[in-house]
Amino acid sequence: MLSVGQRKLGAIVGAAVADAASQPLHWNYDPVKLAGIIGDREEVEFWEPSANPYYCIETGRQSCYGDLAYVLLESFSHCKGFNLEDQKERTYKFFGPGSEYDDELNKDYKWKSGVGKNFPIKGPWKQFSMKHFLKRVEEGQAKTGSPTDEQMDSVAKIAPVVAMFAGEPDMLEKVEDAIRLTQESDTTVVLGMAAARIIEYFILNGPAPGEEAVRAAMGQLEDTHRNNPQDLDRAVVTFLREVLEKKNTPHQEVARNIFRFD
Repeated sequence: MLSVGQRKLGAIVGAAVADAASQPLHWNYDPVKLAGIIGDREEVEFWEPSANPYYCIETGRQSCYGDLAYVLLESFSHCKGFNLEDQKERTYKFFGPGSEYDDELNKDYKWKSGVGKNFPIKGPWKQFSMKHFLKRVEEGQAKTGSPTDEQMDSVAKIAPVVAMFAGEPDMLEKVEDAIRLTQESDTTVVLGMAAARIIEYFILNGPAPGEEAVRAAMGQLEDTHRNNPQDLDRAVVTFLREVLEKKNTPHQEVARNIFRFD
């Protein structure tokens, strides 16, 4: 049995490896085209050559989401704790002007406008919430998170936060602060904190069936005395219940027909 400390490290490393493993096939939205790329291959991790339609970087590198987690981890290491101002400064430097994320084609890309004729760009992709964050920092605004972006940044980047504060009463407060740095949407925040509860369960309790961890998170979200309550917590419980009901349905069917995001 691994120690809690070892499981914390495993959460961080596991999230980083998963992000890098999926990066070369990232953002392939057309299932027919994707099937044409991977064929009948069952192992598609660390795909080479890159088949990412939006950006092309070396296989094994992090996506923008993994890089967000890296910046958080770097800040924790440097500050020996949670320092939101340091996170802001490091995030701006890592993704901002003069960085390898500073690409003109990416900069001019409009939300949901599809794959451009000059894509994939040769370099990492700066996502919508990061563009908003950079603009707000440059304007000197106190709130830097996007109020409309509801993508998966909030879930993908939080493993270092949960690992550092797992078991502490202010863990969710720290998670919320880290999420709101680049995403201010309440929906995004509540989903990120639900994911944080699931990750924390595994860190504190060790190996367990996924359904057990999800049900434990649902129980916390329904607890009237829960830490860091949010108005949308009950809605997330309903959503997670539906996920469990569909857990034996093939993924592609669920993604296309039940939990479709347009």
